[in-house]
Amino acid sequence: MEENTKTQTKKVISVSNGVDLQTHIIDAKGKKLGRVASRAAHLLMEKDMPSFEKHRKLGSKVRIENAGGLVITEKRASEKNRYKRASGYSGNLVIESIGELRARHGIGEVVKRAVKGMIPNNKLRNEMLKRLEVVE
Repeated sequence: MEENTKTQTKKVISVSNGVDLQTHIIDAKGKKLGRVASRAAHLLMEKDMPSFEKHRKLGSKVRIENAGGLVITEKRASEKNRYKRASGYSGNLVIESIGELRARHGIGEVVKRAVKGMIPNNKLRNEMLKRLEVVE
C-alpha cells in the first residue's frame, strides 16, 4: 500500500530514556481531510515509534501545514459530517456542517475535530490534541 501523505520529521530533543522526540510536518495541500487526519492521529498516538505503549505518550508533535489547500467536496461540506453542540438547555441543540464550521472558526477547527474523532477517548486524548498544530 502506497503512502499518500508525505511526512517530514525533524528531531527536537532526546529524552532521558534514549527516545528521540520528533516534530512531524504534514503538507496538506491537495490532499483529502480524512487522509491527513488519520495520518496525524497515527503520529500523535506515537504508533510509528518502536517504543510504542498505549498507556504512555512521550510528547512527539504534529504540525499540519497548508491546511487551506485541503480538498473538501461541496457535498461533504454541506451534507455530511454534521457536528453537534448543546448548552444543556432544552431546545438548544445546534447542528452545523463542515462548511458552516469552517466559515465560523476556519479550517483549523475542522481539522482538529477530524483528528479528535480518530483518537481514542481516554485520559491521554487532551494531551495528544495539545501537541497538534494546524497552520493555514
